[in-house]
Amino acid sequence: MIATPHLDVPAAQVKLSRMPHSHAHGPGTTGHSHGHSHAGHGHSHGQSGSISRLRIALAITAVILVAEAVGGYLANSLALLADAGHMLTDVAALALSLFVAWFSQRPETDKRTYGYLRLEILAAFLNGATLLLISVWIIWEAINRLRTPEPVQSGLMLGVAVLGLVANAISAWVLHPSNEDNLNVRGAYLHILGDLLGFVGTIIAALLIWRLGWLAADAIASVIVSTLILRGAWTLVRDSTDVLLESTPAHISAASVRDQLTAIPGIESVHDLHVWTVTSNVIAMSVHAIVREPERHQHVLEHVLDAMRLFGIQHVTVQLERQEMYERELHLHA
Repeated sequence: MIATPHLDVPAAQVKLSRMPHSHAHGPGTTGHSHGHSHAGHGHSHGQSGSISRLRIALAITAVILVAEAVGGYLANSLALLADAGHMLTDVAALALSLFVAWFSQRPETDKRTYGYLRLEILAAFLNGATLLLISVWIIWEAINRLRTPEPVQSGLMLGVAVLGLVANAISAWVLHPSNEDNLNVRGAYLHILGDLLGFVGTIIAALLIWRLGWLAADAIASVIVSTLILRGAWTLVRDSTDVLLESTPAHISAASVRDQLTAIPGIESVHDLHVWTVTSNVIAMSVHAIVREPERHQHVLEHVLDAMRLFGIQHVTVQLERQEMYERELHLHA
């Protein structure tokens, strides 16, 4: 909402908001506010699609988990049992992601003014951290198996791996449309992708054992796949940590935002600039701007909102100040 600032005070603080669940329909509501409420509905529709995809992936993964655990035990395959361990965490991760995607749609309250949107980021962090721990465990077990190879039923191992590959490919295809723009779904997607790679490695290992009798292939496949998973898991943990620490999004340059703001006619300078991610696809910015002429406030505010759209920033808070307020803030920060 764009509110007209008071012109008889040293500073005016105005919030320009396009946050989800916007309900700005009171007096003085402008055309911009109407557009903001549509942004909230779009987020809701996107969440509904993510929930449906997560449900399908969870059902497929739960069925394959049972088949793989039984097959890995009967075949005495470390690769299959390692994948079964991954699948178990996948079921937990998908269930967590599904719950968070549903629960985060609850509206904001006076206590939680952003609602529960950041639960998505917490779920992404937990999924990434779990993947890291499991990958390290699998590598450790594989090293022990390399020292003392054990017989493996390659036929059963191959059959279960092919079944798991097909099922995980379907799950990955279902989740792929939402994994780029939602960290929560991305965490679940990486779990599925990790198992998909695991099944590819298991199939290759089963063929090597079947044709060449090379028992070490089972453990080597586990190490290779786990190493690949580590990279994606670390990226997920790093990105979710950046969001929790309210770091500037990687695709936005704070210097570019500052340059864009200072280029607006009427703004002499800006300070206390902050750009951060609230949750997936919800970026916020706050700034103090020096505007000496009070009669230019409304013009400046409208231009700030338009400028921030260039960066995909949806939630903008601007405090407009004269030089006197700026000097007072410098004294307070000293």
